[in-house]
Amino acid sequence: MKQTQTRTQTQPRTTARYDDLPALMARMTGDEKHAKAATSTLDVLWVLYDRVLRVSPQMAEDRDRFYLSKGHGPMAYYAVLAAQGFVDPAEFEQFGAFRSPLGHHPDRMLVPGVEISSGSLGHGLPLAVGTALALRARGLLEPRVWVLLGDGELDEGSNHEAIAYAARAGLDRLGAVVIDNHSATQGWPGGLETRFAVEGWSTARVDGRDHAALEAALTAGGTRPHLVVAEVDEIADNH
Repeated sequence: MKQTQTRTQTQPRTTARYDDLPALMARMTGDEKHAKAATSTLDVLWVLYDRVLRVSPQMAEDRDRFYLSKGHGPMAYYAVLAAQGFVDPAEFEQFGAFRSPLGHHPDRMLVPGVEISSGSLGHGLPLAVGTALALRARGLLEPRVWVLLGDGELDEGSNHEAIAYAARAGLDRLGAVVIDNHSATQGWPGGLETRFAVEGWSTARVDGRDHAALEAALTAGGTRPHLVVAEVDEIADNH
């Protein structure tokens, strides 16, 4: 069953465009040792924030939640947050500097719109599972919880406990996006989505640069947690 999700919160569209993102990222001139890891997520992040997530800088309680578990190299994340009105681009010149809020791993206490501090791999999906449970317990049944992971991050055992539990708990408002840039040290027969499917998730694999395909996959779902594998060609320098 396809479930089309549209933003219902009052949020004026920003004037920023996808084409503006490279210039925003170029303003972050600090240590870019995870630059490829950042650019591998750019299209998924843009489609999520521009077309899918019900979020705004006002951070309403019934908003959707987005967790960036793939926290290495957050330049693309910061650029998208700036384009959507969460972050002041003037901060970019101080990216990674002492006392700058924009660190090499996003900090939820310092960066507007960031829901979790990340960088240590294997934490995002378990946190998203817990959040989905908590929202349901509070009677907030509309918000979705999305988490973005890297394929190499699936080497962490904590993710597999979360994958196994999510469908059994009926977390139909939970979604995961895995950037598959072929950096994992171990593969899964039939593709990494088989690890999720065997535990009861619905799954889709799409071109991670195709915005229309990403939107269709991200807005599909039903009565199960949902996985989107976004395949990109470039090999990330870390996870």
